[in-house]
Amino acid sequence: MAVRKSIKMVEVARLQLDSKNPRLGRHFNNRKPSQDEILKEMKDWTLDELAVSFTESGFWPQEALVIVEEDGQLIVLEGNRRLAALKLLHEAAQGNLSSPKWTEIANSTTEEQIKKLSSVPCMKVEERRDVQGYLGFRHVTGIKQWAPAEKASFISYLIDKENLSYRDVMRRIGSKTPTIRQHYFAYRLLIQIENEVSDISIEDVEERFSVMYLSLRSEGTRKYLNIDFSAEPKRHFQPVPSTRLQALGNYCLWLFGTKEREPLFRDSRQTDTFGEILGSEEAVTYLEQAKPPNFEVAARKARSEEAAVVEHIERAIYEVEQALSLAHLYGDSQRLRTAVERLNSGTTRLVELFPDLRRGDNSEFIS
Repeated sequence: MAVRKSIKMVEVARLQLDSKNPRLGRHFNNRKPSQDEILKEMKDWTLDELAVSFTESGFWPQEALVIVEEDGQLIVLEGNRRLAALKLLHEAAQGNLSSPKWTEIANSTTEEQIKKLSSVPCMKVEERRDVQGYLGFRHVTGIKQWAPAEKASFISYLIDKENLSYRDVMRRIGSKTPTIRQHYFAYRLLIQIENEVSDISIEDVEERFSVMYLSLRSEGTRKYLNIDFSAEPKRHFQPVPSTRLQALGNYCLWLFGTKEREPLFRDSRQTDTFGEILGSEEAVTYLEQAKPPNFEVAARKARSEEAAVVEHIERAIYEVEQALSLAHLYGDSQRLRTAVERLNSGTTRLVELFPDLRRGDNSEFIS
């Protein structure tokens, strides 16, 4: 790795924001945006809080930006939020921003403070690949993690552009192979959906990328789409085989919806249940034929009656535990007493189904 370990001060005006930053999103990256466009895109990244911190505490050497020289320009590979905050601060100090928020920050900052922030500590690398392992460890597995779509884009770059295997990526960024595989697969699935599924907004797919990512954990989802998670990256480049493109279209319709139709569910906690549905022929047939289908009905068709009953009981236990934390505050409530009497009656009848259970063992729920 060709990394210059010495830290040097570089003028903020000479530093360029990275147009390939995964946090900007792949569509934005592909447009090859200008510096002004990048800065405008980053304005909502709570940069004002960083700027205030810098004016009050300065810019510490431990926060050194990681830079690379490309085509005669110094590009920041790590620390783009910090650089953007500094650039906006300097623009505000020069009176070039119309934002009241930034104007207030600039007005509360002295010329000496601004001057001290005109140059920042930087560490230079010879090329991007020299710092990929560090970025991956920091933002995929570390404490400054990117969103799932950003992680997937970064991992895809390592595999598709640098020809690394799943194991190579694991070694470079310190993540587990199954996690690398799932991120890459989800990213390639996103690309396949964009290319082959009509009537689906790719913006909606990207917005719910994390839900798609989670759904791929399910055996039912993998079976329905006929995908092989054990294959190497070359097999995952086109994740869903051509024989299952209709199934892919259905999957997208149910998971993301369309302009005319809501997705089947919106709560990411229901992705495992969605996988169970896709693993059930009866439930899938219902989804294909109902107009529109209902998630709860499909879930019931996917599960045995026994599983459904157990889920009802487990949900009731959770609700009772939540109520116990506050119930003591309303001991004189007749409404609460009536509800407890109904609960007692119901739990007593349930316990009677299991004669070997002693009433005393369940007193916290039925006494």
